[in-house]
Amino acid sequence: QWQFVESGGGLVQPGESLRLSCIASRFTLENYAIGWFRQTPGKEREGVSCITPVGGDTLYADSVKGRFTMSKDNNRNNANNTVYLQMNNLDPKDTAVYFCARRSGSACTLNSQFYSYWGQGTQVTVSS
Repeated sequence: QWQFVESGGGLVQPGESLRLSCIASRFTLENYAIGWFRQTPGKEREGVSCITPVGGDTLYADSVKGRFTMSKDNNRNNANNTVYLQMNNLDPKDTAVYFCARRSGSACTLNSQFYSYWGQGTQVTVSS
């Protein structure tokens, strides 16, 4: 069964950085677009970034452009079937539970409705 496990969240001060990881088990990431999303209580899940399987093209929400960078390692043989989200210059508005997800297709979108497989999430808290 497909599974994602996110990690790397934590409590940081404004302006600091975090790197989130999302490890996929049992399947390679070679054929699917992968997205990062975030959600706070009472709000809808928000698309943060996406990466395509071929070429590694990325798409970012306006709120994180220039601060967040998504990347991936497709090498299943090295057990590094992983996507990353490098988050710099964090702001309290970035506080949320962050999820990674896989869509059935290869095109990037920040619309969560197109994603079928989700991780359990990792909490990011930005506070002074």
